[in-house]
Amino acid sequence: MSVQRQLKLGAFMRPVSIHTGAWRYPGAHRDANFNFEHLKRYAQTLERARFDAFFMADHLALLNMPIDALKRSHTATSFEPFTLLSALSQATQHLGLVATASTTFDEPFHVARRFASLDHLSQGRAGWNIVTTSNPDAALNFGRTRQPDHAARYARAREFYDVVTGLWDSWADDAFIRDADSAVYFDPTRLRALNHQGEHLSVKGPLHIARPVQGWPVIVQAGASEPGRQLAAETAEVVFAAQSTLEEGRRFYADVKGRMDRLGRHRDHLKILPGVLVVVGETDRQARDIRAHLDSLVHYESAIASLSIALGCDASAFDPDARLPPVPETNASKSGRERVIALAEREGFTVRQLAQRLGGYGGLAMVGTARHIADQMQEWLEAEGADGFNVMFPWLPGGLDAFTEQVVPELQRRGIFRREYEGRTLRENLGLPRPENRHFPR
Repeated sequence: MSVQRQLKLGAFMRPVSIHTGAWRYPGAHRDANFNFEHLKRYAQTLERARFDAFFMADHLALLNMPIDALKRSHTATSFEPFTLLSALSQATQHLGLVATASTTFDEPFHVARRFASLDHLSQGRAGWNIVTTSNPDAALNFGRTRQPDHAARYARAREFYDVVTGLWDSWADDAFIRDADSAVYFDPTRLRALNHQGEHLSVKGPLHIARPVQGWPVIVQAGASEPGRQLAAETAEVVFAAQSTLEEGRRFYADVKGRMDRLGRHRDHLKILPGVLVVVGETDRQARDIRAHLDSLVHYESAIASLSIALGCDASAFDPDARLPPVPETNASKSGRERVIALAEREGFTVRQLAQRLGGYGGLAMVGTARHIADQMQEWLEAEGADGFNVMFPWLPGGLDAFTEQVVPELQRRGIFRREYEGRTLRENLGLPRPENRHFPR
């Protein structure tokens, strides 16, 4: 008898709600991005619901939109991820803690050290979301006059991954003897410098922190472009996907898993988790009304600025009541731009309608009763459109509470989501193997 597939659920929590009207919703915690007591409560709620991970994205600059638009959005600011997740590691016991770190504007030694530390602090619950950073304003915060082009960012990212994981393998798992009688703290034969010399990076090593509890923190990746898919197939263990329909999800799933097959990687060693905004109501009509109210709270200045970011050009110059004109390629995220253009074509939106949708949240949304949402999640799982989801809540705390109190029990009743954690580490709960140490194989 075959074992029923199980959903994996992450929670996308930076900003605490992706919907830009969330902070204005009645009953919302308006200061949630900077209120640690609120954030701790959210993490503990997720853990009680047996979520796999708390996923914290990061921005290295203010969003590149006019200040009059930015001033209306709670997405502008947030805690630095490692500071927050280190604190949350002491308030939780099983919940995974995933942070974004940029391969374009950081150095491998810094990233390896921070994630190794978080993995030890959390006893094996850290995950690294690899991003190349598409915001051109980030370059100006790191002494550069322009953003590297898309291909160059991904070429550096691939080498960056090799260096970081190589640094995590600096020490054998049994390197630390700590023998007081012989005064030997560690075995020097179980330590190896990396001595990496590559096209983009030069790193000697070794990393001066013990090998992470999980061997390596879980590798997460979110790019959907051609280079992004290939990077995911080669390196990722979780993909934060962004497909808006089941048909698109199935194509993406088959493509990335097929690339893994060709590379000799086991396809179960990567979990594809599309991001989804979930709006739960006692009836489908009530849920739609909640979504409509949320969307009505998005100011048009923010909406058109969000569209400009997604397209990589100034959308304020477009006729708001006409269809989207041809949009030239830029150095912005290619996959994000393509998704927006496809949405406009699929829905027949005017520029104004497209901006309003994106100003709130323009991606995959499941809106309805707990049973209706569970039906959709189960369909995606069984049709191989996803291995689970990165859930985004419409506002906090109400949207989070509605999902954990209504949808999670329905998923558990169907036998497609856990009632108890499988283990202590994020890898164990995701069903991922512990990587071998390349320097000290068994």
